[in-house]
Amino acid sequence: MRIGDVARRSGVSVRALRYYEEQGLLSPTRSPGGQREYAEDAVDRVRFFQQLYAAGLPSRRIAELLPCVDTGTTTAEQRAMLDAERDRIRKQIDEYTAALARLDEIVVAAADRRV
Repeated sequence: MRIGDVARRSGVSVRALRYYEEQGLLSPTRSPGGQREYAEDAVDRVRFFQQLYAAGLPSRRIAELLPCVDTGTTTAEQRAMLDAERDRIRKQIDEYTAALARLDEIVVAAADRRV
């Protein structure tokens, strides 16, 4: 699949795909003419990167966890890193949940005042 197809199907820019390649996150093959060719799973992989970026993981950390994804196995060091990221994300979710609850309170209070 060509770079434009991956970009369109995954919802990211071509520039983002090139960045992922520079960071070692994607490894397309090259056609005889030098064009990037991506495997079918590249779209799902890019969407996974986007989820991890949204959760606050930098590309360096994503690159560290890709061997776990690719092999299905982890070392003790990788498990510790994954546990730390999970804890950080859980804390972030708790903070977002608290903020959402506070916003809900404000909306309800404002709606009660309109009645």
